[in-house]
Amino acid sequence: MTAGLIRLAEEFADKALAVADMPALTAHLDDVSRELGFRYFALVHHVSFRRKAPRLIESSNYPPVWSEMFVRRRYFVDDPVLRASQRTVIAFAWSDVGRLLALNRRHRAILSASRREGMGEGITIPAHVPGEPNGSSSFATKAGRPLPRRARLLAAQLIGLHAFERARQLKGYPAFSDQVPHLSPREEECLRLLVGGASDKLIARQLKLSPETARRYIKTARAAYGAATRTELVVRALHDGLVGFDEAIPRD
Repeated sequence: MTAGLIRLAEEFADKALAVADMPALTAHLDDVSRELGFRYFALVHHVSFRRKAPRLIESSNYPPVWSEMFVRRRYFVDDPVLRASQRTVIAFAWSDVGRLLALNRRHRAILSASRREGMGEGITIPAHVPGEPNGSSSFATKAGRPLPRRARLLAAQLIGLHAFERARQLKGYPAFSDQVPHLSPREEECLRLLVGGASDKLIARQLKLSPETARRYIKTARAAYGAATRTELVVRALHDGLVGFDEAIPRD
């Protein structure tokens, strides 16, 4: 990345930190997108396509016809770009989506429709934080225009990350008032096995405890979370990132 592009990213980060609301952030993002060689941008929590809520991030300058069609035809349910963004932690070009998931007829139809409505080549930067809605920042050219050079794509990644982080702050994330309860090491061990689908007997056997002791640890973990049921305890633990989704998938 050239010194000029590094300076551009640094200047955007400073401007983003100084804005007081989403419209100001959107205006800066619009300016820097064009300077990088893009025409369109989007900062979104993916769930914002399904419902509207004040805390959800939803800011873009995509063609109005495409934005309306995307929601009305429920393209967001199967959109390959949104799906691909959940399978990587680094930015990817839309032309490379096929490396991240197997494209079916519906996926290809959505990509074709976006091009017909004026969208060109693009890149998406995933933005996922445990306990928050999945999100991403994206930049795209007009239809028929290629992506900018690699150095500009790297600058766009930095800018997209700073933009999404500032949007999170403006929307009230993270919620520091929602402190993760403290669990003892034994409670955490029992919880991790519970998340994986283990019964009290299996938890007790694996941790060399009595079933009653295992039940007591789960009960005190529920109390720490204020969870009425075991299912709620598991959901809350996943939400807080105390356990990972991979731990919730039983292994043979």
